[in-house]
Amino acid sequence: MAGPTTARRGGERGRENRPDQKDSPSGPLSGKPPPARRFPRVRLRIPFRAPGRRGLIIILALALLLGAFGVWALYGSNWLRLERVRATGTKVLTPGEVAAAARAPMHAPLVSVDTDALARRLRARLPRIKRVEVVRSWPHTIGLKVTERTPELLMRSGGKFVEVDAEGVRFATAAVAPKGVPLLEMTASDSPSLHRFGFDRLRREAVRVAGDLPEAVHKDVRKIRVRSYDSVVLELTGGRTVVWGSGEQGPEKAKVLTALLKAARDARHFDISVPSAPAVSAS
Repeated sequence: MAGPTTARRGGERGRENRPDQKDSPSGPLSGKPPPARRFPRVRLRIPFRAPGRRGLIIILALALLLGAFGVWALYGSNWLRLERVRATGTKVLTPGEVAAAARAPMHAPLVSVDTDALARRLRARLPRIKRVEVVRSWPHTIGLKVTERTPELLMRSGGKFVEVDAEGVRFATAAVAPKGVPLLEMTASDSPSLHRFGFDRLRREAVRVAGDLPEAVHKDVRKIRVRSYDSVVLELTGGRTVVWGSGEQGPEKAKVLTALLKAARDARHFDISVPSAPAVSAS
């Protein structure tokens, strides 16, 4: 009969012969799961085959066909031809006037229309147009986005009125004076300023003064009289006059005049030629 020592030895030998019963940190006796098995990674490699000579010829032929089709669609087909001219942004001019003055080549391929030439033609034929943006609107339209000049002053000419914009450009003639636009009167024929600066410079100086006027004052100005470069006089409604002086310090003079018109409502004559020392009188 085997004693306890023999039985213990037999049990130890049994455990040695069974690998799944080893006293390891991750074995079943430790209560931890065995390490996960690692499987070899399989990488799929798809071999790249460069197109052969025949494939290159096919690709080149397709590219040429697509290019030829594109050229034909743009220039040879009736799909993308000019059929309409649309003008927007007009105020005094009409869209029909602008479209007619553009003289766009109707039924020509839209891609071949010279947009720069259209813009130059419009500005030359219609001086009222200050800027114009010519855009293609596929598939059949040319768009003309117009910005018109606005009159800053009026000049008499043979019973009519020439409109002058903020840049001093004379751009249109009207039989009736537009409302709210001051009349320019040049009385500098005997002034040395006329010989020194010239008529155009004096006109631009008057435009400069008109542009510096605040809206509340500008609407009351009936006439801007230029005697010389340093003597510009404004005639307002109600028989009021303003000695402005030269066009220099325009924004400062405008602020002073606005304050004086509010503070001295009964005054008729204002001198702001020196804005730091203005003068007001009732007669």
